[in-house]
Amino acid sequence: MSTADPVGAAGDWPVGKVPQRSGLLDLLGVAAVLLDADGRIVLWSPQAETLFGYSAQEALGEFAGRLLVHEHHLDLVVRLFTEVMATGQSWAGAFPIRHKDGSTRMVEFRNVRLLDDRGDYYALGIATDEATLSKVERDVALSTRLVSQSPIGLGVLDTDLRYLAVNPALERIDGISAREHLGRSVHEVLPFIRTEALEAALRRVLDTGRPLVDRYVVGRTLADPENEHAWSVSFYRLEDPGGRILGVAGVIVDVTDRHRAAGEAARARRRLAMIADGSARIGTTLEVERTAHELAEVTVPELADVATVDILDSFLDDRRPTSSGAHPAVFRALAVQTAYATEAARAADPPGHIASYGADRLVTQCVRTGRPILVRHVDDESLARIARDPEAAAILARAGIHSYLATPLIARGEVLGALGLTRSRNPVPFDEDDLTLAAELSDRAAVSMDNARLYQSLRDTAVTLQRSLLPDRPPQRAGLEIATRYRPAGTTNEVGGDWFDVIPLAGDQTALVVGDVMGSGTKAATTMGRLRTATGTLADLDMPPAEVLRHVDRITVGLDQYATCVYAVHDPQQAVCRIAAAGHLPPVLIHSGRPPELLDLPTGVPLGVGGVPFEETTFPLRPGDRLVLYTDGLVETRRDTIDERLDRLLALLDRPDPSLEDTCDRLLDELRDPDDADDVALLIAQARPGPPGADGDG
Repeated sequence: MSTADPVGAAGDWPVGKVPQRSGLLDLLGVAAVLLDADGRIVLWSPQAETLFGYSAQEALGEFAGRLLVHEHHLDLVVRLFTEVMATGQSWAGAFPIRHKDGSTRMVEFRNVRLLDDRGDYYALGIATDEATLSKVERDVALSTRLVSQSPIGLGVLDTDLRYLAVNPALERIDGISAREHLGRSVHEVLPFIRTEALEAALRRVLDTGRPLVDRYVVGRTLADPENEHAWSVSFYRLEDPGGRILGVAGVIVDVTDRHRAAGEAARARRRLAMIADGSARIGTTLEVERTAHELAEVTVPELADVATVDILDSFLDDRRPTSSGAHPAVFRALAVQTAYATEAARAADPPGHIASYGADRLVTQCVRTGRPILVRHVDDESLARIARDPEAAAILARAGIHSYLATPLIARGEVLGALGLTRSRNPVPFDEDDLTLAAELSDRAAVSMDNARLYQSLRDTAVTLQRSLLPDRPPQRAGLEIATRYRPAGTTNEVGGDWFDVIPLAGDQTALVVGDVMGSGTKAATTMGRLRTATGTLADLDMPPAEVLRHVDRITVGLDQYATCVYAVHDPQQAVCRIAAAGHLPPVLIHSGRPPELLDLPTGVPLGVGGVPFEETTFPLRPGDRLVLYTDGLVETRRDTIDERLDRLLALLDRPDPSLEDTCDRLLDELRDPDDADDVALLIAQARPGPPGADGDG
């Protein structure tokens, strides 16, 4: 490793600074022995006592060769000693010595001749255990090779967090030479990376001795300033054998590939999560506007900072869009969603607004070609083609819009509109993966929107048919005041087959009918029309209620459907009502001055079962009394039991209203939810006095 000289020139040593000891010599246990010209020991260091086993008292004055060397090596030692003393040339090498305990040990020697001020020569021997020295040498050699040849960046910083040494791998990572590292701080070496937190962590390593392991650092270096890289960094405090703090050693591993792979995996997980979220949140209702809002909400903020959903006006009007590229495209804005408060929202068309975009606009190009538009980096030219006008373009520029993406909403081969996405606070430009994700979400939303359009068309047809088959206004009959209501099912379901009817009979009698064909849509409405016609025809034959239901049951069997029905005949002259039910909920009877009650009728089986007789019940209906007939859509919900709902109905009817019309409206307002899944037919009749023979047919 290239290293810095912490002292520099001799004159640079700070005045008054106390030298710090190193533990390396202690680790080696270097011994010093001084011999006079005759080979006698005249100096014996404490380390010599440890190395050879003899105390100073035992060694001083003794011939070194006889004390420390085996007899068969003595001649060699004497010859080497004589050469050193005669020539002044030093001698070095490993030599076996005899320890005081009788063992033989290899000792590494360095011998030099010394001259004192009186002209006398001495021999100085520096010695250490050869095994210890060899281990240190191996460690140094291994460390040197590892440091210099390792693909991992290694660096050493002093206690001021300035570089002391770096290896070639770190030179390549940082893009500067080892010499340019030395003496500089981390921030000075890595100007493109925010290093404040990293340097604070390094100081904690110095202060506490606790290592910093596998911390991610992401940024750019001079080695590749155009591309972002990621590194795993670990730092450890360095101490010598004596415990003196030397600085911090750093290990830097380039993990860019792993980081990118992890990033891609995370993005893939987020994309899957968004698709799953979109599947659950987009298309929860059969409403085009609600679906558009759901699409915009799913894409923000995970995919975009601002999302807009615009539908071709021709789609909402169920017209074929013009395909000519020369004509502008007319859009109706349905949804705008932002990740945060931003003036960019003002540049988007507000929901409900209709705008015409010329052929040069990107959103027009998107819907005309049926292909997505990706503008990774928005410039002034592209901004002018994104915005509706120059003022909107200026707003988008101030908001910092830098990337744009538009995907067509396509269902069953038809382009319905477009999803527009922009980024400003999110610094990453849109890419192909974002485009794929946006297209996936748009496709799901488009299918839901198209289903909503088809549903609305079918529903409108069924409602039109249903209303055409029901009486416009119920005829006012002698002895009766009548109010009726029909409400189609909520927006999430098709219209059903509920109906009511008021049929004039002979002798001032009146038939009151409420029924419900099981199922929904045009088929149910058509069946309802047939049953209503059949009921009216049978009523004209002056049949009792149970007999009418028996004949209608036979007709229903032939239609392969089921229906419930309640059929009542009011006789004002007798002030009674005869009634029969086919699987229907019980009517409510309100005697004047008494609380409402459910009529205790034989329920019977639904029409269409066939072969089961129906029973008739007679009860008084005097002036002021009311009879309430209704279908199950008025009282049934998924949240409450039918008994709870019937109790609620009775409680509401116990509160008088100025008129029957007001009562109908109040029941529907308080019992019905706008999104209820079934339609409702409601008929309220109140007996009133009237002259015999009066007929109010209308």
